[in-house]
Amino acid sequence: MTTILIVDDEPQIRRALDLNLQAREYTVIGAATGEAALQLTATEHPDLVLLDLGLPGMNGLGVIHALRGWTSVPIIVLTARDDERSKVAALDAGADDYVTKPFGMAELLARINAALRRSGGIANEPAEVVVDDLRLDLAGHRAFVGEHHDREQHLTGTEWQIVGFLARNAGRLVTHRELIDAVWGPGYSPNPNVLRVHMTNIRRKLEIDPATPRHFTTDPGVGYRFT
Repeated sequence: MTTILIVDDEPQIRRALDLNLQAREYTVIGAATGEAALQLTATEHPDLVLLDLGLPGMNGLGVIHALRGWTSVPIIVLTARDDERSKVAALDAGADDYVTKPFGMAELLARINAALRRSGGIANEPAEVVVDDLRLDLAGHRAFVGEHHDREQHLTGTEWQIVGFLARNAGRLVTHRELIDAVWGPGYSPNPNVLRVHMTNIRRKLEIDPATPRHFTTDPGVGYRFT
């Protein structure tokens, strides 16, 4: 059965959506904060997230950025913010769709069905990756190195996006262009050295011997691979 996570700090909205979606045979789980949404996504693996932007603590944009560091679960924003700037920011951050409150259930259901069709209705990316001396908590954005994974290393937001995308595609060669599109967006043309500098910093933080990396390797002139 398809599971939908509703993230909204207004109980009446969560309750109304819960009733409508369960009536259409969706399994529904709810969260009132961004932090709770990240935890539920990691543990329950919902097939789609309905997300309000105006949350206490971590706001909706922060949730989108965090989720996109490790999962491609479809995200539909449900918000009272109808200005173009908010919409562009949410979509640029990685949301799949944007619906303005108040909304009709027929329209919302159509958008849910469309998003699930595009994704195949599956959102089972791992929340954690452990490889030898490296542990990546992709849901919590925390990285640990060492034989016992006892040394935490801080990564910047951009470094997390790079690491998360490579980890979700473990073992596969990811081209420079594919990685740039995933992190900065299609059509972006950064300085050719930008990606190399970020990879150097990632290796310095996460590799035991950055000069001879074991996990973040390079195919010269083509791209990178996480192993």
